Amino acid sequence: QVQLVESGGGLVQAGGSLRLSCAASGRTFSSYAMGWFRRAPGKEREFVAAISGGGGSTYYADSVKGRFTISRDNAKNTVYLQMNSLKPEDTAVYYCAASAGGTSVLRTSRGNIYWGQGTQVTVSS
Repeated sequence: QVQLVESGGGLVQAGGSLRLSCAASGRTFSSYAMGWFRRAPGKEREFVAAISGGGGSTYYADSVKGRFTISRDNAKNTVYLQMNSLKPEDTAVYYCAASAGGTSVLRTSRGNIYWGQGTQVTVSS
């Protein structure tokens, strides 16, 4: 089992940037694919980005491609989401996620996924 703690959310103006961090517990961090999801008010949770255990493969939702970058530091048991050119429609609670089943589990949300508690990101216009 892995425990996830997000940080880095906040209030930013449109066009600005934020970097989210997610610290994971456990000794086998590199064996987990990691990802970020978000849930906007009144909407369902949606996939944002995922990265493989070794960091060699990354995947993004079309809505964030070219603006967001997911990365990980396995020595620090941490995954990051760099968010640039933020838009008001990026406002949501952002959740860190982990899966031992690989990025396909995260991309499809089908399988065993561990979740963080979420961090609020608000983008003002």
